[in-house]
Amino acid sequence: MSTEPTPRVLVTAAAEATIDLLRDEHGPLMFHQSGGCCDGSSPMCFAAGEFRVGANDVWLGQIHGCDFFMSASQFEYWKHTQLTVDVTKGRGASFSLEIPLGVRFLIRSRLFTEEESANMAPVYDGEEYIDRRVAE
Repeated sequence: MSTEPTPRVLVTAAAEATIDLLRDEHGPLMFHQSGGCCDGSSPMCFAAGEFRVGANDVWLGQIHGCDFFMSASQFEYWKHTQLTVDVTKGRGASFSLEIPLGVRFLIRSRLFTEEESANMAPVYDGEEYIDRRVAE
């Protein structure tokens, strides 16, 4: 069994390339997935700090140097799955930074194995995450 915790969120090479383009233009980035209908259920990319997180959000980890948050209610549905952020051609209808590039981020998921579930990376609500960052 691995000593490294099982990551809750991963990223594809194609999504990393898009993140690099966006970071060059906008600086540090963050992701949030609200779980709303339509495009609200897609991961949305913002300039770091542009989306205010709080106790109703869950920090799942980082992808390619970007914090990834999800609404707590959405996390309840997805907590048993490993998420992979990918990118596809097509224009979403959100405020996410990649939209002008003619692509949109999306989530692919799979259930964790029993072994992975026994060694999960921790999550923090948005306020706990902010407190941890301030303490660093």
